[in-house]
Amino acid sequence: MHERKTTRVAGLMSGTSVDGIDVAIVDIHDAKVRLVAFDVFPYKPALRKEILALCHPDSAKVDRICHLNHVLGEVFTEAVIKLCDGSGVALDSIDLIGSHGQTIWHQPQGGRYGGRTIRSTLQIGEPSVIAQRTGVTTVADFRPRDMAAGGQGAPLVPYADYVLFRDAKVRRAVQNIGGIANVTFLPRVCKRDDIVAFDTGPGNMVIDGIVRLATDGKRHLDRGGAMAAKGRIDQTLLREMLRHPFLRRKPPKSTGREEFGQAYCEWFSHRARKRALAPDDMVATVTAFTACTIADAYRQFLPAMPDEMILCGGGAHNRTLVRMLQRELEAVKIRTTDEFGIDVDAREAVAFAILAWATMRGTANNVPSATGAAEPVVLGKIVPGRR
Repeated sequence: MHERKTTRVAGLMSGTSVDGIDVAIVDIHDAKVRLVAFDVFPYKPALRKEILALCHPDSAKVDRICHLNHVLGEVFTEAVIKLCDGSGVALDSIDLIGSHGQTIWHQPQGGRYGGRTIRSTLQIGEPSVIAQRTGVTTVADFRPRDMAAGGQGAPLVPYADYVLFRDAKVRRAVQNIGGIANVTFLPRVCKRDDIVAFDTGPGNMVIDGIVRLATDGKRHLDRGGAMAAKGRIDQTLLREMLRHPFLRRKPPKSTGREEFGQAYCEWFSHRARKRALAPDDMVATVTAFTACTIADAYRQFLPAMPDEMILCGGGAHNRTLVRMLQRELEAVKIRTTDEFGIDVDAREAVAFAILAWATMRGTANNVPSATGAAEPVVLGKIVPGRR
């Protein structure tokens, strides 16, 4: 890639909720980042269903994994082109693409082979397709290098949070609430080794799952937190949920659908029905679960309470969840990434643009204190473009 003073990068992200592809185009100059364009491109229902089938060992088939890896390469490419067309950004003005891909399985605890533990992860969305169709150099598959260095391959966004949000005078917690919730803690006058980051537990994943189960699939999310606002929290069931072993595990740690996916939602639904909870009460209880797990993680695992929480991700739109968070963390000022010029839904796509930019500069862009890696490494695989 020919480095110019300003580098224009497209970042692509599809998360554990498998809702669609987030695409952000940013200009990076002297480590200052400006968001140029952003949009979300939902998956067609049939494709989403196929992707979700790949996320379960009992329904994942190797021929479909192979096929959908290339299909998603095409769909990711289409998303970049659609954003360019819709925002008036010329495709040939983009210098670089950073693609997270779509995680279908993530094993941070690893499995045994040859007398040792091998950690592994699998993201699909073939970057060779993206590079070929767009002509733009593409960096993808960021997680495996961190795992090869002994890390969990997550969280990866903390490096970008460090670039975007560190401050000399204010302690900040950048709190993403996507399918899974994760925090990046940035102390005052933060150096990269000072960063603390980990998954706090479920974000929207359990809330969305319970909305679907409680409404027989008529709704897929609690828009604005309306159902939770009408419901009553079942404190007995909430206390039982808060005994989940992941919540006591010390960082570095990451989680996903394997621990808080469909099986967990079905367990909760069964317990809730035995306690005769109405749908609104079920949603209120799991919303409180997300808020409490975030607050408890701060109290247990952060070196100090932040002055500010900077919210992003879909959960930032859930007013009931935000109210519950503020009640749990009264002394913390809650802001959103919008106030810093980054759309709350764009932060992770922007992060993978920043990670790709760092990779092309040969800059180590994992955070070993967050992932548990033995050393800083340069993440990602580079597929050269045609120009």
